[in-house]
Amino acid sequence: MTSRQRSAESNSLSPRRRTVVKAAAATAVLVAPLAAALPARAADEAPAFLHGVASGDPLPDGILLWTRVTPTTEAVPGSGLGPDTEVGWVVARDKAFTTIVAKGSVTATAASDHTVKADVRGLTPATDYWFRFSAGGTESPAARTRTAPASDAAVANLRFGVVSCANWEAGYFSSYRHLAARGDLDAWLHLGDYIYEYGTGEYGTRDTVVRQHAPAHEILTLADYRIRHGKYKTDPDLKALHAVAPVIAIWDDHEFANDAWSGGAENHTEGAEGAWSARQAAAKQAYFEWMPVRPAIAGTTYRRLRFGKLADLSLLDLRSFRSQQVAVGNGSVDDPNRTLTGRAQLDWLKAGLKSSDTTWRLVGNSVMISPFAIGSLSADLLKPLAELLGLPKEGLALNTDQWDGYTDDRRELLAHLRSNAIRNTVFLTGDIHMAWANDVPVDAGTYPLSASAATEFVVTSVTSDNLDDLLKVPQGTVTAPAAPVIQVANRHVHWVDTDRHGYGVLDITADRAQMDYYVLSDKTKANATSSWARSYRTRTGTQKVERTYTPV
Repeated sequence: MTSRQRSAESNSLSPRRRTVVKAAAATAVLVAPLAAALPARAADEAPAFLHGVASGDPLPDGILLWTRVTPTTEAVPGSGLGPDTEVGWVVARDKAFTTIVAKGSVTATAASDHTVKADVRGLTPATDYWFRFSAGGTESPAARTRTAPASDAAVANLRFGVVSCANWEAGYFSSYRHLAARGDLDAWLHLGDYIYEYGTGEYGTRDTVVRQHAPAHEILTLADYRIRHGKYKTDPDLKALHAVAPVIAIWDDHEFANDAWSGGAENHTEGAEGAWSARQAAAKQAYFEWMPVRPAIAGTTYRRLRFGKLADLSLLDLRSFRSQQVAVGNGSVDDPNRTLTGRAQLDWLKAGLKSSDTTWRLVGNSVMISPFAIGSLSADLLKPLAELLGLPKEGLALNTDQWDGYTDDRRELLAHLRSNAIRNTVFLTGDIHMAWANDVPVDAGTYPLSASAATEFVVTSVTSDNLDDLLKVPQGTVTAPAAPVIQVANRHVHWVDTDRHGYGVLDITADRAQMDYYVLSDKTKANATSSWARSYRTRTGTQKVERTYTPV
């Protein structure tokens, strides 16, 4: 989510954002060097794989493999130290590595923070593989991955884990552990905020830092971003999930800084914190070094993957090209000269949705596209009031960091879906630290009389604070009174859970796309349990969400 609701303690349920008080950084508790936090090794010990292994961006004939080697004790992330090290990789049909199908080597250098990638091709579609790395006589743990189905294959079923918003200091990543334990995922989608940029104690933790990240200060430089990524990759639950299925990831703002846009961020002070262009470049470099993601168009994360004839997945970058956010109540949210996607990306998305010949068109979307309006005014009063006050024509926007703040892009995209009779478009969204199941209306003000152009499943946060955390009340306390108010003002919202943390499992067949929502017992407990909360689906051809009463 970014810091949507940081001010809720002082502003009731209003999630109007406030600037983080960075003075907290000056009194943050100092941490020992990162090297001290890593497993101790003798100076002459062989290279080690301390950050696990991972795979990503599955293709019918290939997969992207990733690891980070620590060649010497001092060569910790962000240090710039350590010798060039040859790293071998091997891919096999079986966990015992008796049937090797591909192998090779790549050199890890300080220039890439000793991270390496192998873009392996020539594999068989829709097939499980095992892979591992080696260096200096040391082997990494073995991991499972899976290729995508052939482009023209008739696919009966796909299953994806879906997550977003993992603040290290706010709790443990039990959601990753529970997804890893399933053993039935074709891949998992991370919809943004894989890391957070703040200094210790500066970002929502219910005033309790569950576990301290590194570095202790807000990350600004390339070394800082590398250290933070490295710290995340030591989490055992995250390593476990990376070791059982390929990830498909996009970034949101916290991979850079809160409420990032093309020319800056809310959580960036130009000059005092360096130039935004340098900080953005450092964040992007570290992200592509540390994530099993193929740099896509113009070095961003927007790209498209296909899973047979059943589904394709358009992945968006909603930070690199967007105009600066405007204040709530500013009529310029309707300004056609402002953009969330950028012209080239919006044209690319529209063309891909129109030309798609798959049953389902999935969109990996980092911020909510469904309108989120407040108030209980009827549509006939709300629209003229909005126009009079210079507010967005589609309602009173609560969060202008979302598509609500860029309504011209949204209108153009939804009109494109309707005018071209593009069916079965499902937006998969994170960011807002709440779980939602939404129709995406062409005209929110007259819905449900107006059409729904698509559907949207929004997953809650892995750990990042939501409303009960910000108000410091027991889990589940806020949803009961808040959800009905939200739904009265937003008739396209079928369900919203404002309080709990967890993950989603998206299951797709030719007949329906279903999201099962799972919640954690307590994000502050390393052994938190998981339980099924709700399920919603959209049946083919309907463009609407409906509740279903059992998970897949």
